[in-house]
Amino acid sequence: MAEKKGFRAKVQRFGSFLSGMIMPNIGAFIAWGIITALFIPDGWFPNEDLAVLVDPMLKYLLPLLIGYSGGRIVYDRRGGVVGAIATMGVIAGTDIPMFLGAMMMGPLGGYLIKKIDGLFQDKIKSGFEMLYNNFSAGILGAILAGIAVKLIGPVVAGLSSALATGVEAIVNAGLLPLASIIIEPAKVLFLNNAINHGILTPIGIEQANEVGDSILLLLEANPGPGFGVLLAFSIFGKGASKSSAPGAAFIQFIGGIHEIYFPYVLMKPALLLAVIGGGMSGVFTLSLFNAGLVGPASPGSIIAILMMTPQGNFLGVIAGVLVAAAVSFVISALILKTSKVKDEGLSEATGKMEEMKGKKSSVADSLKEEEPAAKANDEVNKIIFACDAGMGSSAMGASLLKNKFKKADIDIFVTNSAISQIPDDADLVITHQDLTSSAEEKIPDAEHISVENFLNSPKYDELVERFKN
Repeated sequence: MAEKKGFRAKVQRFGSFLSGMIMPNIGAFIAWGIITALFIPDGWFPNEDLAVLVDPMLKYLLPLLIGYSGGRIVYDRRGGVVGAIATMGVIAGTDIPMFLGAMMMGPLGGYLIKKIDGLFQDKIKSGFEMLYNNFSAGILGAILAGIAVKLIGPVVAGLSSALATGVEAIVNAGLLPLASIIIEPAKVLFLNNAINHGILTPIGIEQANEVGDSILLLLEANPGPGFGVLLAFSIFGKGASKSSAPGAAFIQFIGGIHEIYFPYVLMKPALLLAVIGGGMSGVFTLSLFNAGLVGPASPGSIIAILMMTPQGNFLGVIAGVLVAAAVSFVISALILKTSKVKDEGLSEATGKMEEMKGKKSSVADSLKEEEPAAKANDEVNKIIFACDAGMGSSAMGASLLKNKFKKADIDIFVTNSAISQIPDDADLVITHQDLTSSAEEKIPDAEHISVENFLNSPKYDELVERFKN
């Protein structure tokens, strides 16, 4: 159990690292998508003067932003600068958008400058720090850029071409719906941003640039499967899950925060069949209509999806979302109606098992959420909600707690963050229970609280009572 949990945490951290290079720059991707959809010759308002923005943004701006972000994750701004310089090498060495190259060279540049600083920075005499800092970064960046032009750029171009050919072959063979068998369960394990922005977005944008749109940009972003699950809970659920599901459905479908439905599926793992069925049917429908998006829809809101839909694709895109929701709803309803087990979280189920057994169980202890020792109230000055990307479910949870604190006149700073970017001065960190181990590794000295549902957790009211008293 511990090994499985450790492996999952490692996969989640790697996925967070990949998505961490893309997510901070989604605004730039959306800007490129809007400009493309509006002003290219086949766009809504063709305009030659404004359409000249499309290629430079795609080939230079977006890869450089990715490279900078990758380097910064590894070694702050200094790593970001070297990562961007190294990324320029793969851009110059090829004639295709270098998203994959940027995701390699950015972190590599940050890692190497971090290692060089570790060797030499403490040995620099006083007064020579700026000279060392500027020239070490410049020299390393120049070397990496040169290597990238001659060696890495062509290799990555070949890899990109092979991936594009593979995706095209899968689409032509009609096998793309099978991708949902992997994508949908992986989403529920909080790998949604890694899959979408770490893998599908770079390949999908290159495809959209070549043919005008890409179905890959809708494989993960389609809100239909999750919406169907939440609608079924709204009608056939029980207790807290039923009462919270309508609000969650609105947030998921309109707000685009897909993480909101993950706890409902984790509560009843059989519902994986529903989201897989919904995902496969949605992809099949999109394939029938040959529909796709011009840019990434982030968050995965129906509003964002429609904004990224090119002319002529609206019927197919809407049908793909509605069919996915309908199939997911029907399967979820069957599962909920035939289920005889009361909804309960893992901790409650474990406690019930011990109660029936009549004694404490060492095995059960490994299944329970372990609550770390709480800090003294006067030691808590900053509360951080953390999730994979730091933009969706964590932002929602932080907003809810802020409002509760405001009503209770509690003056404690509350904000949200990606797990990889949790500030060192965080006193209390709140995460979904499946991400807590990653947060604990990132900042072990903080108090950590796990929740099953960011939208409706009793832990929020407990915190209000704790700090109010």
